[in-house]
Amino acid sequence: MAKVAGPAAVRERVRAFALGLPGAVEEFPWGESVIKVNKKVFVFLGVGDGSHPLGVTLKLKEPEAHAHALTSPGAKPAGYGLGRSGWVQVPLGEKDAPPADLLCDWAEESYRAIAPKKLIAELDGG
Repeated sequence: MAKVAGPAAVRERVRAFALGLPGAVEEFPWGESVIKVNKKVFVFLGVGDGSHPLGVTLKLKEPEAHAHALTSPGAKPAGYGLGRSGWVQVPLGEKDAPPADLLCDWAEESYRAIAPKKLIAELDGG
């Protein structure tokens, strides 16, 4: 049986993956980690200091991915009205939380929803 990574390791894997996408940068508004492309957030990572449960928030426009994300234990539409635009908050500390590979796929989808076409073409090798 494969060893399941803990929430902090999963969060770091998603962070590293997201920062590897073309033009991605990490910023810390409100004391929380966010990954942006073209000055727009595509992944919210929250705080990693243990003061809050670890989770990621992503924009999932494809209906299948959005519905799948919402079936994750404890997942819910993001607050501040972002849920209406497809943002989903996925906790990492729940039993049966999504694995890092799936979260990285969702991070890429979130990136594609926000990044300029030029950077998406670069991601696709063009």
